[in-house]
Amino acid sequence: MSKMVEVILRESMQLSAIERAHLVDELLTTLETEKDEDADAAWAQEVEKRSHELSSGKVQPVIWDEVRERARHSVHGKSKN
Repeated sequence: MSKMVEVILRESMQLSAIERAHLVDELLTTLETEKDEDADAAWAQEVEKRSHELSSGKVQPVIWDEVRERARHSVHGKSKN
C-alpha cells in the first residue's frame, strides 16, 4: 500500500460512518467500467419486494450481530468466544 493510500485511509477513519459509506460509494462508482441499464430497476424492485415481506410479516429482520455470528459459525464452525 502506498504512503498516500495509508494517509487517505487513516484520515478517512476520522469520518463518521455515514461519511465513510458515502466515500466508499463514490470510490466504487469510479471502478464501474460497464453500466448495467437494468440494475437500478432491478434493485428498486428487490427493495420493494423485501419491504413488502417485512411489512407483511412474511420475514423477520435479523440483527447484524446474529447474522455475523451465523456466518462465522458457518465458515469456521465455531463462535467468536
